[in-house]
Amino acid sequence: MALTKAQINLLRGLRHKRERETSLRYIVEGAKVISELLAAGHTFEAVYRTPDWEPGDSASPTIQIPWDTMARISHYPTPSPVLAVGRLSRAELVEDELNTGRTLALDGIQDPGNVGTLIRIADWFGFQRVLLSPECADLFSQKVINASMGSFARVRVITTDLAPILTSASVPILGCDLAGESVHQLTPLEHAVIVIGSEGRGLSPRITATLTRTVTIPRHGSAESLNAAVAAGIVCSHLCP
Repeated sequence: MALTKAQINLLRGLRHKRERETSLRYIVEGAKVISELLAAGHTFEAVYRTPDWEPGDSASPTIQIPWDTMARISHYPTPSPVLAVGRLSRAELVEDELNTGRTLALDGIQDPGNVGTLIRIADWFGFQRVLLSPECADLFSQKVINASMGSFARVRVITTDLAPILTSASVPILGCDLAGESVHQLTPLEHAVIVIGSEGRGLSPRITATLTRTVTIPRHGSAESLNAAVAAGIVCSHLCP
């Protein structure tokens, strides 16, 4: 099928947050992540594929296009054999939601690879939700989606101003900080919030003021710091039974 110039421009434009918000659409690229999402029953508005990729059973409309067209709409220098378009919707936090289950809150993490990996970690440990501060990388950016390996569609992710939300919560709020107590002293908690700050700045003062406890991962070597996603994985493993 041949795509019109307008369709190609729309698909190319979805690499920009402004265009995603205007059209209420987002892009997913990559055979592995799209196959995983389709197998899990996730539906797309359209799935564009080259002759090299077989969709299998799917409720999503599938459109075969030539390689040269895929190269024009792809967001990568080396295009994937499949690209999917989803409808964008953003979840909102409901009253007292944070007081039930485990929450991973991200304070100003701007690296999309880290944000996607942190969502994947929350999915692995069965967290009920992930909160993103407005300064975090956009949930529907291509790099966040691919780094999450499909977890963005399984975990409830909400972008919100963290400070007032955390202030009103009645569950323990744990922040990762070098001056905190050892994570090895942390006992499993059924209801809690873990807050992870950016690697460069750490937790912002507004968020630090909401914490009920700070924890750290004891250092035994000479590394200056841990990657935010690595730190979150270690803390999450201690929080869960």
